[in-house]
Amino acid sequence: MLYRTLRPDDFDDALALYRELSGTRPVADGDFGRDRFREVLDRDGTAIYGAEMDGSIVSMATIHLMPNMTYGGRPYALVENVVTLKTHQGRGIGRGVMNALIDAAWAADAYKVMLLTGRRAEASGFYEKLGFDGDEKHGMILRKA
Repeated sequence: MLYRTLRPDDFDDALALYRELSGTRPVADGDFGRDRFREVLDRDGTAIYGAEMDGSIVSMATIHLMPNMTYGGRPYALVENVVTLKTHQGRGIGRGVMNALIDAAWAADAYKVMLLTGRRAEASGFYEKLGFDGDEKHGMILRKA
């Protein structure tokens, strides 16, 4: 297993993972999706970490390192779009992706790593085993209709 940051030529594998994550919600695809994927990868402070197995990306997560004024100006990290192909779950691959991402946050001197997750117990348990605490703060979301 190779854990690495994704590149523009990983778009097809990433698209399959985004579709698995999103279910019935639309995902940017085609030329627009390819351009948007490149835009995400080119954004300063943003990276997508993935697990490569047999030449394919089977798990990934996005990290955004955000500039900050508190904690002495140290950045914080926001994690989004954590997904592992269902056929590869339960093997520690997602944990490896998350550990690579967390290591990158600490290497950038981030003072915290945050994420939102669904209310499913298995999702919360996955993050708790990595050291995340669901009791310290309360996450809220506002979505545009």
